Amino acid sequence: MNILSPSLLSVNFNNIEADAKVLDASGVKWYHLDVMDGHFVKNISFGPPVIECIRKITDSFFDVHLMVKEPIRYIDTFRKVGADLITVHYEACENLDETLEAIRKSGAKIGLAINPDTPANAVKDYIEKVDMILVMSVYPGFGGQKFMPIALEKIKDIRNWANEQGKDLLVEVDGGINLDNVTTVIEAGANVIVAGSAVFKDDIAYNVKAFMDKMS
Repeated sequence: MNILSPSLLSVNFNNIEADAKVLDASGVKWYHLDVMDGHFVKNISFGPPVIECIRKITDSFFDVHLMVKEPIRYIDTFRKVGADLITVHYEACENLDETLEAIRKSGAKIGLAINPDTPANAVKDYIEKVDMILVMSVYPGFGGQKFMPIALEKIKDIRNWANEQGKDLLVEVDGGINLDNVTTVIEAGANVIVAGSAVFKDDIAYNVKAFMDKMS
């Protein structure tokens, strides 16, 4: 089953409760929540207090993407405010194994992300240790960027390695996904699709249905 995980980085925060109700009514089961610290990436987004507030208005699965340096410092905090899955970056952890274990101990599912410049081979040995691998198809930190085709080969490699290991792995892709390229991304092996502006621009319900039709 393919999963649509709309990125709330693109939501209208003046209207977030109403938009959340539209997402839920449209069949969305996952929310993608991008946390940026201004260090690992140049931008700053939102933190635990905002996620805690959003948690109160929806029962959807919270897919929390930590674009922060040394995320091990914040694992328990994000778990307590509602994170169901916590994704950290391969490039951001001094001790990656320790960080992944901290996520597991918190009770959250484990996600591991790689930037466009990081080869897929970097995460090959971690497939058995995680629940999801996130392939960034843009440079992290800002919404609205154009999809980088280099991500397709990484997705294919990761999916093939997971299949070889008999691992039922979630492979997520994030960055520049729209109705024109989502089918190609799924055919490459991704089964969790992050989309921001393509979901929240104009009619949210219409956009969600269009994505789900393409992804079915």
